[in-house]
Formats: sequence, C-alpha cells, structure tokens
Amino acid sequence: MATATITAGSMPGRPAAAAPALPADHMPVRRVVAFLAMVFGMFMAILDIQIVSASLSEIQAGLSASSDEIPWVQTAYLIAEVVMIPLSGFLSRMLSTRVLFTTAAAGFTAASALAATATNIDQMIVYRAIQGFIGGGMIPSVFAAAFTIFPPSKRAVVSPMIGLVATLAPTIGPTVGGYISHAMSWHWLFLINVVPGILVATAAWALIDFDKPNLKLFSKFDWWGLAGMAAFLGCMEYVLEEGPNHDWLQEPAVFACAIIMTIGGIVFFWRVFTAEEPIVDLRAFSNVNFAFGSLFSFVVGIGLYGLTYLYPVFLGRIRGYDSMMIGEALFVSGLAMFFTAPIAGILSNKIDLRLMMMIGFVGFATGTWWMTHLTADWDFYELLIPQILRGCSMMLCMVPINNIALGTLPPERLKNASGLFNLTRNLGGAVGLAVINTVLIDRNAFHYARLAEHVQWGSAAAQNKLQNMTQNFEQTAGLDATSAAISKLSGMVQQQAALLSFMDVFMMLTVLFASLGFFVLFINKPAPQGGGGGGGH
Repeated sequence: MATATITAGSMPGRPAAAAPALPADHMPVRRVVAFLAMVFGMFMAILDIQIVSASLSEIQAGLSASSDEIPWVQTAYLIAEVVMIPLSGFLSRMLSTRVLFTTAAAGFTAASALAATATNIDQMIVYRAIQGFIGGGMIPSVFAAAFTIFPPSKRAVVSPMIGLVATLAPTIGPTVGGYISHAMSWHWLFLINVVPGILVATAAWALIDFDKPNLKLFSKFDWWGLAGMAAFLGCMEYVLEEGPNHDWLQEPAVFACAIIMTIGGIVFFWRVFTAEEPIVDLRAFSNVNFAFGSLFSFVVGIGLYGLTYLYPVFLGRIRGYDSMMIGEALFVSGLAMFFTAPIAGILSNKIDLRLMMMIGFVGFATGTWWMTHLTADWDFYELLIPQILRGCSMMLCMVPINNIALGTLPPERLKNASGLFNLTRNLGGAVGLAVINTVLIDRNAFHYARLAEHVQWGSAAAQNKLQNMTQNFEQTAGLDATSAAISKLSGMVQQQAALLSFMDVFMMLTVLFASLGFFVLFINKPAPQGGGGGGGH
C-alpha cells in the first residue's frame, strides 16, 4: 500500500485511472468536476420524473390525447427507469462508469429532444420510455462514484450533495414544470434538457476515469435474468400505478400485468441465485447496514413521493389552484431542503447517525401530524410549518441513510448495491402512491356515506342549512334556488369527505414515520464517518 502511495505521488502529471479510491484527503480537480457533472446529470434524470406532472393537461391538449392516455406520459418513464436502475450496476462493471454514464447522458438528451417533437400520444409514450430507461443509468452511477472515489473524510460534503439532489429534484419538479409550461410551452419541459445534457455527456466522456471496463462480462450476460427483471419490475410499477384507479385486479390489464409480474419475479429470483453472473447481485443485503439502509430508503420514498403527490392534489382539488399556484405554494419544501443540506453534512460527522435519523423521522411525523388538522381554508401560511418540517426532516434522514447503506460496503460491491439502494427508494414511492391512492378513494367513499347519513330530509340541521341557502339563491335572478342549494350542499359534503380522507392519509404517514423513529433504536451503532482516510474500513 505504501508503494502505491509513493508511485502515485511521484507522477503528478498522470491521472490515477485505475485507483478505486484516494487514500489522501486531496482530491484531483478533474475528479471533482467529473463528479459535479454526474450529479447534475442525475438531477436532470430525477427531475424529469415529476416535471411533467403539473403540466399534463397542457400536453394532453397539445397531443389531442384522452384522459386515459395522458397518465402514460409519466407512467412510461417510471416503468422504464425502474428496470434500468438495478441493471446499471452490471452495465457499469462491464462497460465502465465513463461509457455507461456518457451513453446514458447522451441518450437521455436525444430522447428529450425527440419528446419535444412528438405529434401524438403514442410517439410521446415511446420517447418518454426511452428517456426513462437510458436516463435511469445515471442515478446509481453517482451514488457508487460518491462512495468509491471520495475518502470517508469527504462524505460530510458529498453525501448531503447527492441526498439533496435525490430529494430536491422530485420535490421541485412540479414547480419547475409549472413555470416552464406557463412561461413558454410544454415542449420546453424537454427542450430545456438538451444543452445541459450535451455538456454533461461531454464532461463525462472527457473527465471520468474512475474504473476500467470488463468486456468479458458480456459473454456471461444473463438475458433470461434481464427478461425476468423487466417483466417483474415493469409490471409491478404498472400494477401499483393503475391498480388504485381501476379496482385493482377487477381491471383486465392490471390482472394480466399481475400474472406477468408473478412469472417474471419467479424467473428473476431463480436466475439471481443460479446464474454465474446474475443481472443483479443481492448479496449486498447480507450487509446488515445496507439492508437497514435500504429499508429506510424504501420508507423515505413513501414520504418523498407521497407528499409530492398529496399536497398538489389537495391544493388542486380543494383549493382550486392551477399548476403555477401549486408550484409557488410548495416551493418552501425545496428551500428547506437546500438550506438543511450543509447542516446535515456537518451533523453527520458530529453526532450518532441513528440520533440524526431519529430526529428526521420524528420531524417528518410532526409535519404530517400537523396536516391532520387540515381545513378547506388552508393556504400558503397554514402549510408553511409542515413544509419546512418536511424539507428539513427529509435531508436529516437521507444523509445518514446514504452513509449507513453504502458507506461500509467494499468498492467491488458498490455498483450493484447502489442500483439496489436507489431501486428501494423508487419502489417505496410506487408502493406509497398506490396505498395513498387506495386509502384516499376508500376513505372518501366511507366518509361521504357517513356524512350523507346526517344530511337527510329528517335532519333538522340539514333542513335549516338548506332553507338558508335556498333563500340566498332566491335573490339571484334566473336560478332554480332549491336545485342550486341542494347542489351546493352536496358539494360541501363531498369536500368534507375529501378533507377527512386526506387527514386519514396524513395520520397513516404520521404513524409510519413515528414508529420508524422508534425502530432506529434497534440498529447497531454505525462506524464513525470520521476525519481520516481510513474511516471506511
């Protein structure tokens, strides 16, 4: 080891291309710039999951798509991305980080440009699927590089950076999308990726020198494993996306995908345990820290994507906000994350990571508990404290989770493990959204039925309310006062039922995150992330 250090130090003009990690605190500028380019590429890939969510109505109008077809603009991206994320570990070992990341950045950029040229919904779905699949290769590469090329003493800077991007990008996606589509047109949701994408791809090809390709792995590529994984994860994503809105297995397409998912899962896990070089190496889960970190990442995915979905639905359905107003109201969470990231980095070196996670989980639970007192009048200022708690707590969770999950793995395991770790967060989001949607639908029906029992002709309070409303409407010329009053009263009942169902979901999230804060007590104390170069051994 001493010889290697002397040799590297005696040839300052040559890049250490094959070295997986630097023993000293000094980092070559070349590697830092390469890593920053990778981080920006990951930001674009994650941002594009949510950037269209606030602008689907504009895209629908532009492509003359039906209301059933337009959700596929988002679903196609998610399904394709969730297949690539775990696959990227094998591809990175086979092709090298440089080739995989450059190809992913260039392909993502080209697919973004194609999506902007789409003239019908079929083209858009195909281009979005390509965009999600190729772009998904960038995300795990950044996590693997962060824990491979940087010494443990640099993790207080690096871990908050990638944690911030992973949480901030989906949070501000609807806001950014709303601004772009209002200021210009929906085409710019995709065109805006082109110039940064070209720069990222160029920088990646010129600067990344972290590892070497192993082309011999191509002859051992497990095609059956890939087919099984694609069927398993792709159909699972579809079932979770579409199931809540179509009464789950009662819908033929969801039922068919559930069967394909089951068969794909059997093939995938059979190949994982029997293939010479499995497409995904699950041995990383034998590391207790990684297993717990992945579990926490799954739950963080539920909170991250769940609230990114819930807040806009509340503001749109109850308050009647458009995409621009929703974006402005929810920008606080992004600011809170941004300002908490450096604090989280400092704390990760100063206090027990378990305590830091507990503070994050309890803070998140406090924010969702605050939302259980929701009313139809809640606006920016009422949502301010819950959003600040959400943003700060998410960063306090993500940084220690990243360090616990990936910080103690050997370098040869990191590429596969990074794909699995990111997959758990995405699957957590998919499962969380499915459960949230199901609860919203079921509890809304339940609360409406209960409230309707009290708003009947036999109810004195209901009769008085209806009579007062009828008198008010009688003062408006050309209106059937009785019908208008009944319609208004029905709308009030529906709104209250929707509010109560939102409260139920926020209470469910409160219990989940509060219990996780307690569960952290049972984890073994992680090794310190330390100030020296050998802290990760």
